[in-house]
Amino acid sequence: MIDGAIPFLRCPVCRDTLTRRERTLRCPAGHSFDMARQGYADLSAGRLPHTGDSAEMVADRAAFLGAGHYGFIAAALAGHRTDGLVLDAGTGTGDYLAHFLDGSPEAIGLGLDVSKPALRRAARAHPRAAAVLTDLWRPLPVADAAVSVILDVFAPRNGPEFHRVLRPDGLLLVVTPAAGHLAELITAHGLLQVDPDKAARVSESLGERFAPVSADRHRRELRLTAAEARTLIGMTPSARHVPVDGLPTGDVTVTVAVDVTAYRPL
Repeated sequence: MIDGAIPFLRCPVCRDTLTRRERTLRCPAGHSFDMARQGYADLSAGRLPHTGDSAEMVADRAAFLGAGHYGFIAAALAGHRTDGLVLDAGTGTGDYLAHFLDGSPEAIGLGLDVSKPALRRAARAHPRAAAVLTDLWRPLPVADAAVSVILDVFAPRNGPEFHRVLRPDGLLLVVTPAAGHLAELITAHGLLQVDPDKAARVSESLGERFAPVSADRHRRELRLTAAEARTLIGMTPSARHVPVDGLPTGDVTVTVAVDVTAYRPL
């Protein structure tokens, strides 16, 4: 629900506080922002340069995550408990945020995404989670030093804004693909490959504002049906590049390898 997160939100135009009047958020200066009937708030403050994941990609992600295949990633994140605000940058369906909130019963969740189909699901993902439409590359509509934990799972990393909204004692949790991630599907179907310089690019994106305090690699072999493998491909950026007739037609074993790195702000 949006109400629990409103004290932490800020007007994207003037940065003042927001209050709710039915399905509208307003600031004292009179700037007004609509809430969709599905429950998410539009704080984009202008035309967005892109629309994020399509409805088809979001549906595939919901099905795959709902089946629990990436549950070990959600569990690794949820092990970092808090009683403050949890910001999920690029929240998608809100699955990871919901699992985190289940493990932190006093926390409030805020999922940010640019995809409206994703936010329709994220707004219903958890009773203590709010969903907001915004571009992660723009100034975030969040108060300074308001966030206890930031989740960034396969999502863009806006280092300056993450540092601004995170409390001095806060934690940034970043999940990135590691070497060998989805290797079988990449080889067989020409999926986009994991950048070999991914770790260096993540470090560069966070600049001198964050210091890593822990890093864990999680690796699993998943036995998937053809339908599950097609769903997995459909929820990735490769969905736009892999022809339908090239998708799996039989059961496959797929390697999932990810790095979960925790950072503290400097």
